Amino acid sequence: MTTTAFLSVAPTIEDSIAPEVAKAVDALEEFDVEYETTPMGTIIEADSAAVLFEAAAAAHEAVDADRVSTFLKIDDKRTADHAAAAKVESVEQHLGREATSRRE
Repeated sequence: MTTTAFLSVAPTIEDSIAPEVAKAVDALEEFDVEYETTPMGTIIEADSAAVLFEAAAAAHEAVDADRVSTFLKIDDKRTADHAAAAKVESVEQHLGREATSRRE
């Protein structure tokens, strides 16, 4: 998979947005994508940008709110096939350690 994206779907509601975000994440299951949810958004990988656009649109539509803000940032490196995990591993190799804080 060479196309990686960062997706953030944020409904504007009074209470916790977690139930609505869960609907957005669940909508990704209908697509041929790999994903990992973080506190700030979801990293998605697919074979093409077209699949990412479809998956992001479905996640956006899955949220039930009067107003929904969706951010999609796509990295489509067409000359190499590197998964998101490989990109993190490369950074960690240069760091000489994991790319996380050491605080507990």
